[in-house]
Amino acid sequence: MNWTQICPLDDIPRQGSRVLESANGRIALFRTHDDAVYALADRCPHRGGPLSQGIVCGCKVTCPLHNWNIQLADGHAVAPDVGQAASYPAKVEDGMVFLVMGNE
Repeated sequence: MNWTQICPLDDIPRQGSRVLESANGRIALFRTHDDAVYALADRCPHRGGPLSQGIVCGCKVTCPLHNWNIQLADGHAVAPDVGQAASYPAKVEDGMVFLVMGNE
């Protein structure tokens, strides 16, 4: 995999997000309470709401438009809702966040 250094972990608020503009569109970087980092397309699979503006709770984010819950690990909507936001591999090494963003 081709890992790209994105930002220091501290640039993403704990239980919050940061948006990255990329050739793939807007990517929302999420940080959980225990400093795990996940990356999803910044579009809810329901109606395209900005997931980056949602509330992070555990390993899910709630879309601010219609309250769909999206799993941070894989972008899947939590049942009974159906759909998936694109997800990107993310990791933290030495306090820096890295992503694999596909064809960039």
